[in-house]
Amino acid sequence: MTKINMVDLPLGATEDRVCGTIDIEKALTEGVKAFEPGLLAKANRGILYVDEVNLLDDHLVDVLLDSAASGWNTVEREGISISHPARFILIGSGNPEEGELRPQLLDRFGMHAQVGTVRDAELRVKIVEERARFDKNPKEFRDSYKAEQEKLQQQIASARSSLSSVQIDQDLKVKISKVCAELNVDGLRGDIVTNRAAKALAALKGRDKVIAEDIATVIPNCLRHRLRKDPLESIDSGLLVIEKFYEVFG
Repeated sequence: MTKINMVDLPLGATEDRVCGTIDIEKALTEGVKAFEPGLLAKANRGILYVDEVNLLDDHLVDVLLDSAASGWNTVEREGISISHPARFILIGSGNPEEGELRPQLLDRFGMHAQVGTVRDAELRVKIVEERARFDKNPKEFRDSYKAEQEKLQQQIASARSSLSSVQIDQDLKVKISKVCAELNVDGLRGDIVTNRAAKALAALKGRDKVIAEDIATVIPNCLRHRLRKDPLESIDSGLLVIEKFYEVFG
């Protein structure tokens, strides 16, 4: 058991920094070839976060694709050949208007959430006030939400421990796959992710069985980014997924 590590991947990172390279210090001081782990090694069993993921250089995208597909990172450098586990949860954020993600990398993200600006005037005022309160006294602000945060942590920890016992009926699995098939979703990753996400949500809500409501909540996020066939099209809003869900599930 270890605390989950969150690693930030900067846009300007070099391939050596991400994959790992020869430890120059050891080579110079001890005269031996040694491997210096990169960010992928640090992110193993943790979270790899990429801000502005759509602006990431192509050579780094290729590295991420290889690791995300196999769960291993292989490094071939001057006389060194090494492979190490690189299993991580990939989280990315970005503005689609600044550039689209390559379809291969987009497909590696299990779920896609759209974040928009709040339109409710009262809620906007509340957000501005909360921001001002944080700027004035960050510690007091964090303390005011401490109880809620701890409750959420306990809820997540409980859900993780009970996740393996959550069941999903065969009938619901068939309907999920039917939605994916009728939406012409390529591959089976959409089916797999939707099943997993529905189970996770049921566990979070303290149930040991998935219901249709769980699937309705997660399926737009699991499939909306998989419907895109033309790189010039914008990511589907999820309305098409919701319509097809109600058509199949009744």
